[in-house]
Amino acid sequence: MKKLVSIAILLCCIYSVSAQSFHVATYNIRQRNQVDTGNLWIDRKEKVANQIKYHEFDIFGVQEAFKDQMDDMQKLLPKYNWVGVGRDDGKDKGEYSAIFYKKERFRAIKSGTFWLSSTNTESPNKGWDAALPRICTWGIFEDEANSKQFIIMNTHFDHIGKTARKESAKLMLQKAKELAKGLPLIICGDLNVNEKDEAYFTLANSTSVEDTYYLSPIVYEPSSTFNGWGKNIKEKGRIDHIFVSKPFNVLKYGILTDTYIGKYPSDHFPVSVQLEW
Repeated sequence: MKKLVSIAILLCCIYSVSAQSFHVATYNIRQRNQVDTGNLWIDRKEKVANQIKYHEFDIFGVQEAFKDQMDDMQKLLPKYNWVGVGRDDGKDKGEYSAIFYKKERFRAIKSGTFWLSSTNTESPNKGWDAALPRICTWGIFEDEANSKQFIIMNTHFDHIGKTARKESAKLMLQKAKELAKGLPLIICGDLNVNEKDEAYFTLANSTSVEDTYYLSPIVYEPSSTFNGWGKNIKEKGRIDHIFVSKPFNVLKYGILTDTYIGKYPSDHFPVSVQLEW
């Protein structure tokens, strides 16, 4: 009997430890269009969903998703809910920087989207020297495993505007304090810059968050995060990033270079990290 009690206690301890960790990811899934011959969304949408399911993302941000892609992913990923809006009208039009989360693991307490702009963060517009309207979607979530709360922000910085990227990073840090002061913070997204750019340093060298790449004891980095459908793969180069604040510990960091019959689910590889409270 004593032995059975000891085993039961051990199993409870193991479960408690595992329940304190979860997988966060960022994934530019590439917009749906008719020019990506051989890599159209209709052909790869199930590959994207299966990759997410296999790697067991618990909460993750997507970039470049149109509304029909969001609908497809919702059908293919029934265990998830999502928050976000299209950047062109604040409703359904344009690309989303949405946040998907497992319904059984997290409860969405509050969420929203703001535009990356110096003049108007509440409605669609282009900020600074940006070529396109850019947004940040955020959510305050409660972890059902331990009732702890955190805020996660997901974004896609402009591909042209250098000032826009740097100022967008500053704005996100400011907004995080306004929206959820004191809560642990996760920032993820396609920043369109590598780890040597000023916009990256605005986040990485802040007092709010740190780069999970450098915090992790295990780093799986087989290539760059951008692949360009296999034509632009480099030995190194991270333009897709995940940053966290305390009290999160980073257990693992990985750039997931899955392919299928020589093709790529997206022109970016997803980045995934395992965090623990």
